[in-house]
Amino acid sequence: MNFGFVIDNRNCIGCHACTVACKSEHDVPIGVNRTWVKYVEKGQFPDTRRVFSVMRCNHCENAPCVEICPTQALYTRPDGIVDFNNERCIGCKSCTQACPYDAIYIDPENHTAAKCNYCSHKVDNGLQPACVTVCPTEAIISGDLDDPGSKIANLVARQQVTARKPEKGTRPKLFYIEGDDVSLKPLETEHSGQSLWGSQESGVGHHSGKDHGHSVSFGAGNPENSRNPSNPGNIENSVPLNGGLSGGSRPSRRVYDAPSKGILWGWEVAGYILTKALAAGILGMPLLLNQLGLVSLSSEMLWVTSLVSLIFLGATGVLLIMDLDQPSRFLYVLLRPHWRSWLVKGGYTITVYGGLVTLLGAAHFFGYAEMANWLVWPILAVSILLAIYTAFLFAQAKGRDFWQSPLLILHMLLHAVVGGSAALLLAGFLWEPISPMIPYLQNILIGGLVVQVFSLGAELIIPHPTEDSHRTVKIITRGFFKSQFWFGVILVGSLLPFLMLLWSTTPLMLALAGILVLIGIWYSVRIWVVAPQMIPLS
Repeated sequence: MNFGFVIDNRNCIGCHACTVACKSEHDVPIGVNRTWVKYVEKGQFPDTRRVFSVMRCNHCENAPCVEICPTQALYTRPDGIVDFNNERCIGCKSCTQACPYDAIYIDPENHTAAKCNYCSHKVDNGLQPACVTVCPTEAIISGDLDDPGSKIANLVARQQVTARKPEKGTRPKLFYIEGDDVSLKPLETEHSGQSLWGSQESGVGHHSGKDHGHSVSFGAGNPENSRNPSNPGNIENSVPLNGGLSGGSRPSRRVYDAPSKGILWGWEVAGYILTKALAAGILGMPLLLNQLGLVSLSSEMLWVTSLVSLIFLGATGVLLIMDLDQPSRFLYVLLRPHWRSWLVKGGYTITVYGGLVTLLGAAHFFGYAEMANWLVWPILAVSILLAIYTAFLFAQAKGRDFWQSPLLILHMLLHAVVGGSAALLLAGFLWEPISPMIPYLQNILIGGLVVQVFSLGAELIIPHPTEDSHRTVKIITRGFFKSQFWFGVILVGSLLPFLMLLWSTTPLMLALAGILVLIGIWYSVRIWVVAPQMIPLS
């Protein structure tokens, strides 16, 4: 068995019967949809027509949402249906970032992920999905793709069918007959937030108190609150997002669609990337200098830096839990792990690092320094993994092309090296035992800033292979984030501290340079987290 869908656009009349039936069958709350119909007006008067496309989960053979889910709340059944168990879901929203088709939402009532599950409870009883049963024109066909005698298998074999984003390698099992690019490719039409029947809100589904998904007015400095994240801050003035003129000079316009889900990973995710980088760098840099024989660290120095590292590690855990829509289930990551997910690997990395650092700090505090020497290299190895594992997690988020860059590993390693050195220079102004390390930290920071600027340049100047990534670069350099990037990341966070570090060795100037570097890292992390989410997926 290998269940799939065919949408026959020759018959679809855009009546929304499938949407209503789906909502009724699954008691789907207002503001979110498992199945919806997208309307696009194509052409120029009087030569116009309206294109309808039914959107939903593609039940991919290689489903990225299943791979990234840390608790196996999403899973692929033997019959090919991608189903979910909301009792295991922790509301991490990783699946929403992994899905290239924008098919997963956070249920505003139970705060867990949900999507089309092919009406599996009906299929198990030999019935068809509700949307198929109710469609008045038989525009939705379901069935076993592996059965050569089935209607769906014959349609796929004999008709010219298209699928959405096959380049993602997900092997989707939702096919369109006479599918039109202006409807199936999100960047072919502008996502204006206006529809035939009024404006559409965004970001329904996140628990109260979170600011990164709610339908509130878009503020100039807060993209997490965007009403329309695909076109924030009139970004079309600098970066045209209505990419295509279909059919030569004939424009296309999206006139009805499901509401945008908003920015799902906001300041909490950016915050924990920064705090875990500092947790790794603040202890890792002194240990590395000590192991290389450049400085000799006292037991006091080691247990204090271990304590500070644990404080930032604790902040990382707090921010991770804050970002969950089901925070009471956070232990499921460790107790019900799905080992293919880098969220699970990251959770265990944090746990192992915290345990090793606790042993190191306790050994030096209680006078057993010699017994703790064997911990140093394991801590350094795990600190590197702590710094970079989020790059692998972002790589599993297949829906966001910009996060697929291999340079993301280098960026996150630099956050630990540069951020840790900057924090120690700041601490050196207040605590004298750090003084022997300051010349080395100063040189490391100078070199780190140079590498950081070149790596950012490589990321943003070298052409990207996909249109989504290309447009994300424009959002960063010429669009909504241009001021924060050029002023916050490049000028304040890189060039100014670089010059200060070159020209001065006074503790005050070095401390100020460290503060500027940390500000720049925060802006950089926040931009890299938020900007890719401004590209519409459907």
